[in-house]
Amino acid sequence: MSEDYEDILAIRDEEDDTGQEWLTTLADLSMLLLVFFVLLYSMSTIDTEKFSETFSSVTQALQGKLEKVSTSRITQEEAGVLIDQAIMRRQIIESQRKVFAEVKTLQTKKGVEGLVSANFEDGLITIRVPGDVMFGSGQVNLSPKGVELVTALKDFFIQHRDQNIKIIGYTDNISPGKNSRFLDNWEISALRAVNVLRELLGMGIESTRLTATGLAYLNPIYPNTSEEFRAKNRRVEFVLEKRVTGK
Repeated sequence: MSEDYEDILAIRDEEDDTGQEWLTTLADLSMLLLVFFVLLYSMSTIDTEKFSETFSSVTQALQGKLEKVSTSRITQEEAGVLIDQAIMRRQIIESQRKVFAEVKTLQTKKGVEGLVSANFEDGLITIRVPGDVMFGSGQVNLSPKGVELVTALKDFFIQHRDQNIKIIGYTDNISPGKNSRFLDNWEISALRAVNVLRELLGMGIESTRLTATGLAYLNPIYPNTSEEFRAKNRRVEFVLEKRVTGK
């Protein structure tokens, strides 16, 4: 009889443990949904006060259940970090939108008008300048017009010291001729980017804000099927990314 009684107690204990397993799943699902909605918020325009009220209500509603589960794979601290990151990302994107609006104004500046294009995507601002304007054919040193364009951009970069500047050189898909002093398009694109960087350094832009990369014929903006399109693919891009500093 004692053995039967012990077996019954063991079964009851197992049933009690099994009956609580759904709480773990519920807690994980609830936390994931909470983080998901915060991420949606970071990509949309929502009234901050209303969002704060909603967030507080959801947190209070889940608080009691979450406290019962200590094995949840996503802790409240981890969720808080994700939420902070989402909010910070939204703030950065909104700040970059304002800078991009100033870039559009820059495009109308004398000496730049009709030459510089720009786009904004995922918090990054890309300023694009035709390579044939900045460099002579098959050359890696800046032309006088190229120096003029870099000077115009320099003034803008100085006004926005919170922007890191990634300089990327591009070519078309036609390799240098046998008589060229350059090995390939990778060398040409890299040297062009480096020479633009050096020009900006000489104009007072901090070295910590600058990087230079040559990507040759990669990432064409048009198919290399005509001279017109190949000319558009020969370009220098300035990718601006907001600098994030610790508190």
